[in-house]
Amino acid sequence: MSTTRTIIDTIEDLRSQDSSITVGVSGFGGSGKSTLTRQLTASIEGSARIRGDDFLDPDRSHQRSSDWDGVGRIRLREEVLNPFRQGQPGAFRRFDWGTRQLSAPEAIPTAQVLIVDAIGLFHPDLDGAFDLTIWVDLDLPVATARGKARDHQLGRSHDRLWDEVWVPNERDFFARFNPRPTADCLFVPA
Repeated sequence: MSTTRTIIDTIEDLRSQDSSITVGVSGFGGSGKSTLTRQLTASIEGSARIRGDDFLDPDRSHQRSSDWDGVGRIRLREEVLNPFRQGQPGAFRRFDWGTRQLSAPEAIPTAQVLIVDAIGLFHPDLDGAFDLTIWVDLDLPVATARGKARDHQLGRSHDRLWDEVWVPNERDFFARFNPRPTADCLFVPA
């Protein structure tokens, strides 16, 4: 198991070998992916975050799928990861949850380390896109309880979606793609 410190050290070591590093952080919904990513970007000079929520399709992410079809992995790869890894300027379109459509293009953040956190990230569509992959290793029932509690605190009632769509999607994705053992680092949140 990796600690935040060992992950930072690993990223710094990779950065000493290459000028631009991509890091993928994945795990079950509610596991703490965003929390870890915020900690990493706050601790690593020259890093930036790309939120997986900016690459979700609101309709497809609310439907049953065995591969988290609602995650726009191809768009993430083409608009962000490929240009960043090639050292080329690029632009991406965040999903605007208020208008329920893609926003105007914005520049990829200027950074040496680009950290992406999302569900369903460790998928064949993104093979080879990350220099380091981190699985936030929290059991699905615990992650789900945390995710539901977070939603309730934010005034969102998504219990039905958690129970009928998101948890079954997580189970299917995990059984189909087995992301935990493919990750370079396992991180257990507090």
